[in-house]
Amino acid sequence: MNTSKNISAESASKIRSFRRETHTTDSLTNGILKGDKTALSRAITLIESTNATHTKQANEIIERCLTHKTKSIRIGITGVPGVGKSTFIESFGKRLTTEGHKVAVLAVDPTSTVTRGSILGDKTRMEELVKDANAFIRPSPSGSSLGGVARKTRETIVLCEAAGYNIILIETVGVGQSETAVHSMVDFFLLLKLAGAGDELQGIKRGIMEMADAIVINKSDGDNIQRAKKARVEFARALHLLKTQDNGWVPKVLACSALEDTGIKDVWDTIETYVATNTKNNFFNTKRQEQNKYWLLQTIEDQLKQQFYQDKKVKAQLQESINAVVNNKTSPFAAADKLLKLHSK
Repeated sequence: MNTSKNISAESASKIRSFRRETHTTDSLTNGILKGDKTALSRAITLIESTNATHTKQANEIIERCLTHKTKSIRIGITGVPGVGKSTFIESFGKRLTTEGHKVAVLAVDPTSTVTRGSILGDKTRMEELVKDANAFIRPSPSGSSLGGVARKTRETIVLCEAAGYNIILIETVGVGQSETAVHSMVDFFLLLKLAGAGDELQGIKRGIMEMADAIVINKSDGDNIQRAKKARVEFARALHLLKTQDNGWVPKVLACSALEDTGIKDVWDTIETYVATNTKNNFFNTKRQEQNKYWLLQTIEDQLKQQFYQDKKVKAQLQESINAVVNNKTSPFAAADKLLKLHSK
């Protein structure tokens, strides 16, 4: 009886030791560089954690992975709910893996502002792609802080590239300002649209079309084929009214059916042409350099803001300052100046 207990205790000790070992910075980094999906997932969990110890470890892993990044193409994919993003990504991803590419799908997943629960359904919607050995799917709950999610996604890209994924697909929910954040971290921005959905002009108003490097009319099949052809013409005309991109690229308008797997090759051919053209004129590298600069400054702003609100002196004075501003006893500018000076002491 005692022997059994000792064996059980010894086994439990070994398991705990194994778990600690697999979570070390060295083991996670080595696992990522070998393409281990489990190590990659655990490292991303560290990135997403708000725990200070986890953040420190995540930063160490990212630094080690920076010099091992695979040359990649980062593609942002957006569109309103119901446009068929998940079906498109699965069809598109399968084509890429068939051609020998390794594909990572990072989905900024919506989080309920009421229940705080996130709809992490991407893996269930992409049943075939999730089983592909050359694909990695990671949904991330967006929570209430878009900037925080964008930063974590930006860091996750580095780890995926270090793990050997040379095509990074970043899906946005398509219902807010997430498109702008994703646009600042990708090489190519793809906008999915529906034919005859009545959102052509709305697309221009939102400004998303100005960011798009290609517009793809999805669900171009069955009775919808003629409407898709008409929509292509309408969008092509609309694009001529927009400002020409700095790199001289003229956004393309394509049609496809992710369900029937038609037109997907044309989308990939367009992206390859874009990358080849912009690599030749050096815009590809210049854009990435500008994005790195942007994320440096953005991270500094985020951390300064976080330090400010975590300052005990600021916490003690903040509510009093808010009350003074609300009751018109002081201006927002004077109150802010006072709090900032308090923080800098």
